[in-house]
Amino acid sequence: MKCTELPNGVELVVVEGDITRVRADAIVNAANSLMIMGGGVAGAIKRRGGRIIEEEALSYAPVPVGRAIATGAGNLPAKRVIHAPTMERPAMRVPLENAVKATRAALEVAEKECLSSVAFPAMGAGVGGLRVRDVAREMARAVAQLKPRCVRTVVFVAWGDKAYRDMVSGVEEALSRKLDDCPGRIQVET
Repeated sequence: MKCTELPNGVELVVVEGDITRVRADAIVNAANSLMIMGGGVAGAIKRRGGRIIEEEALSYAPVPVGRAIATGAGNLPAKRVIHAPTMERPAMRVPLENAVKATRAALEVAEKECLSSVAFPAMGAGVGGLRVRDVAREMARAVAQLKPRCVRTVVFVAWGDKAYRDMVSGVEEALSRKLDDCPGRIQVET
């Protein structure tokens, strides 16, 4: 686990693990505008948290890229799920700009709901086809630009060791500095 405190006072943490097992005020779903939770992170959230999450999300559809909504978290250890579309339809390839828009939209919802901790997957990587390092770099820049009122901790959750290393590299590139070791700061259920 690596972390740093940003100039805006937000602690940015990078951890390897399963986002559906992170104990945070909210986890972010890299959604599609239709709010269909099929594959990737969305499918994992629905499998672990229950169909109730998708049913609530569907009531808001369509949600354009650049906007986000929050739902309950079902059986997840998180309190809320923020659904931030990176694509219009399921399984689309996306430009990096969509990952940035989705990250900003999720942070806006976290601030609106006054959530203090938010966990993100690599937005637009996986199904969206973007490289984890590129996504992490742009997501870190978006977090650094946040003027937080409530958000105090942002967690980037990497799925697997390679993704973790790429995520750390992307964040370090964005911040022009190395991240610190910070074991045990974020709870991930096993």
